[in-house]
Order: sequence, then structure tokens, then C-alpha cells
Amino acid sequence: MIRLRDITLPFDHKEEALAGSILERLGIPEHQLLKFTIVHKSIDARCKNHIVAVYTIDAELENEPELLSRFSQDIRISAGPCMDYHLPTIGNIHGPSPVVVGSGPCGLFTALILAQLGLKPLLIERGKEVSSRVKDVQNFWHKGQLDPESNVQFGEGGAGTFSDGKLTTQIKDKYNRSRKVLEEFVMAGAPEEILYQAGPHIGTDNLVKIVKNLRNTIISLGGQVRFETKLTGIKIKDSKVAGAIVNDSETIETETIVLALGHSARDTFEMLGQLGIPMEAKPFSIGVRIEHPQSLIDKAQYGKFASHKLLGPAGYKLVHHCENGRSAYTFCMCPGGEVIASSSEPGGIVTNGMSRYSRNHFNANSALLVGITPQDFGSTSPLAGIEFQRKWERKAFETGGSNYFAPVQLVGDFFSGRPSNSLGQVHPSYTPGVTPCDLAECLPGFVIETLRLAIPQMDKKLKGFARNDAVMTAVESRSSSPIRIVRDETLQSPAVKGLYPAGEGAGYAGGIISSAVDGVKMAEAISGKTLKLA
Repeated sequence: MIRLRDITLPFDHKEEALAGSILERLGIPEHQLLKFTIVHKSIDARCKNHIVAVYTIDAELENEPELLSRFSQDIRISAGPCMDYHLPTIGNIHGPSPVVVGSGPCGLFTALILAQLGLKPLLIERGKEVSSRVKDVQNFWHKGQLDPESNVQFGEGGAGTFSDGKLTTQIKDKYNRSRKVLEEFVMAGAPEEILYQAGPHIGTDNLVKIVKNLRNTIISLGGQVRFETKLTGIKIKDSKVAGAIVNDSETIETETIVLALGHSARDTFEMLGQLGIPMEAKPFSIGVRIEHPQSLIDKAQYGKFASHKLLGPAGYKLVHHCENGRSAYTFCMCPGGEVIASSSEPGGIVTNGMSRYSRNHFNANSALLVGITPQDFGSTSPLAGIEFQRKWERKAFETGGSNYFAPVQLVGDFFSGRPSNSLGQVHPSYTPGVTPCDLAECLPGFVIETLRLAIPQMDKKLKGFARNDAVMTAVESRSSSPIRIVRDETLQSPAVKGLYPAGEGAGYAGGIISSAVDGVKMAEAISGKTLKLA
């Protein structure tokens, strides 16, 4: 294969134009192009009147060595790299099955790779299997009845199941672990386009099916999956894992536990602290969800091509470094999506964003966050960030009416410093419902100040962002974990051998792909370093 980069065509080009561009770039006749594969496709809309698609292509050609020699000085043309992931090689394994705690992306992929290696993992999940979980989540959204063990945060698939299913990541990956994750998603039912699209997404509706298929694959390879099975303790002997205690009463014999916890497993973090497992507070962010009409975002990003079917709903990514020393940024932007109730504890409001694969809802929404550090927590405890989150989630609950209605404020009222008492043309998508208010009652003062500084600057980059009737919904507090469970170069806890902190909840990932990749790393470490080989 030969890799060709930066092939640019009008975004609405005809299908045959891509092959024509390859031939033109290389200056070869048609018969020399045997076949080609799209490796990456992105849309460049910086010039609103000339939106283009930019491709990276792997092409199989006649006389490849001669062509590579001819274009040796052209950085856009090179030999195609290997994109295959290779499972580690192991011998015969003895000993009890590894226990993987949590069925989010990290836990699923830890268990999947372990199963593919023949290690027969046991995957345990405190919440329910995904079909039952969906019913519980819908019950909360429509009736305000929260199940603390089956909700947007807990259950099969983890928090990412109720999201846009974004598969973007900024991690460096010379071992093709990200590619492995994407290929497994496709085999589990994801659209094949995620293998090459810039900013790929799956959508909540597809994720529900995909996590179920991944679970069935793990079981078909000899693994086990148990739901409503909560890790409540760890049996430790001679500073090594000797068992997993679940549901307070059952001990599962194991020498290996992967802590693929979600960022909301607060009771589990407390249990680990009581056991003396090293942890530390880490920075995270807090803020709101902001909603605009999707048509406004499309117009701002695509100009006259707004709403073109080949472009789909537009997204955005904004950041501003403020003169007060803080930064505000958008995160987890959901085109054509919904703001969703994401609480996992009674008496607290937590918001997040979600889109289905079609992204066909009326509004666009994004987290609008302000970065905070452990110095803001008011305590040196490793768990201080959790209490910081709880404080503002409870204030949001009270401000919203203590009935899981979320507090909202219009952007115009937010800048005027007056409570909102009605809504404009932007109808909030959050259910069970919303309560117009003054968000200063349920967000730290420095967050309010930073957002007031940042939003007008963001409006300069995205016209309409500061629209008066755009809706701000509080509180977004779970963008990442507030703690990090310490691990050493073997990916184990330095205090307990056989204990592997992993993924987003443990503070080592952020998003579906990076969490899944960390799970792949866990399986590699376990297969090569902690289980005894015959």
C-alpha cells in the first residue's frame, strides 16, 4: 500500500472523483490503481463558500517501489503503515479468573481482550444489563424516580452508553490499540464509517445494541458477566489481591482485580480509601450545559451550505483563557441532541448531553465548563473533589425545586444578573423538567465570573453563541473523575499487587476511546506480568 495525504475535493463531489484525484496526484493511468481504502476523512469549513472534504487514502498500486522512489521528496506520499493490532503472546495460564470491575468501555475491553487471550475473565457490574437499565433511566427522566444503582452513571456500558457516542481521542497510539477498539465496535454493530471519519460517533441508540453484543462476545469466548454485583471490599493477603468481596457477603477468589470504575463510583472510592489504597485529588471541571437551535450552529459553521445532507448537523469546540486566570471551554458537544438528567445519588442534580445516531433533535447542546484544581476544594483529602461536586449538585437540586427539575437561566438574564422567570424560543430538552432561576445560587462564584468573561469572546468565534434566549442548565459536574488511584509502571497499585486501577474513573482516561484503550493496556499487563505462566 501507498498512503496519500491531503487529497482535497468539494464536500459534495461525485463518488468517482476520489479515484480520479489519486490518479492525478500520482500521474498514473487507471489500470495501475488496483484498489484503495479511505483511512481518514474530514470536513474543512474554514471557508464558508468553499467547504471541502480532506482525505487520507491507502492505495494498492502496480509498481509501488518505483512510485515511492519517484515521490520520495513529497511528504504527502509514503509507504502505508501497518494498522493491525497484535494480541500479546502468552503461555498456559493457571490460577483463578481475573475479575474486572465495571462494564464501561474500559471494563468491556479489558474483559474482551482477556477473553480473546483465553483467560476467562469475570466481569462484574453493580448496575443492570442494558435493556433493564434503559427502562430505569426512562423512568427517571419521565417520572423523576431515581434508582441509585441503575441510572445514567451505573449499568452495562457505563456512562458513555447515554452520550453522543463520540469516538475522538488525542492519545498517541503506535500499537494500534485505538484501531483495535474501532474494529471491535464495527464487528459489534457500529457503522463502518467510524473507521475513517473525523469526529466519528455511534449514538446512544446504537450503543445500547453494541454493548450487548460485546458482552455476548466475551461470554462466547469463555468469560462470565454478572450484573447487580457490586464490589464492596477487597481481600488482601501479604500486600496482594486474594479475593473480591461483592454485595457485602460473597468473596470471589482471584489474584487479579481491574478497577475499571466509572467517575461516579463514590462509595467504591471511599471503600478503597479505608483500605489504604493510594489515591490523590485531581483537577476536573464544573459548569453548565448550554443549548442553542441546531439551525443557528449550522448557519454559523456552514454558511449557505447549512443543513446540507452531506454535511449533517454542525458541531463546535470553543475555549477562552480569561483575564481572571481561569479558562472556560466547551466539551462533549452534542449536535441535534438532548440535555439529560444524569444523577446517581438522591438529592442531587447532574446534567450531561446525549445524541442519537441521526442527531435529528431541534437543539444543539454542549457542556460549558470552567477548570478547577484541588486548591479549590477546601480540603487536602484525596476525596475532597467528591464533596465539592456533591455540594453544588445538592444546591442545584434545591434551586430546581427538590424534585429533579434542573435550574436554568437564559444567557441574557445571566449577563444582567437577574433570575430568569420565563423561557424564550429555545426550549430546553432536559426532562423531567426545568425551573428558571439565577444560576449564581448553584454554581461557585468564580465559575459565574469566568463564564461571564468567556461567553462574549466565544460569540466572536461562533456567531450567536451569546444569543439572549440560549438556555444554560445546571449543573455539569461529572465531566471527569475528581480522583486518581495511583498506579506504578506495571499499571498496578503500588500498595497491592494484582490491583489494577484503570480507565476514566481511576483518573487515566477521558472518553470512550481512551478508556477502552486503557482497558486494552490492562489486559496486556495482566497477561504478561501478573498471572503465572506454565
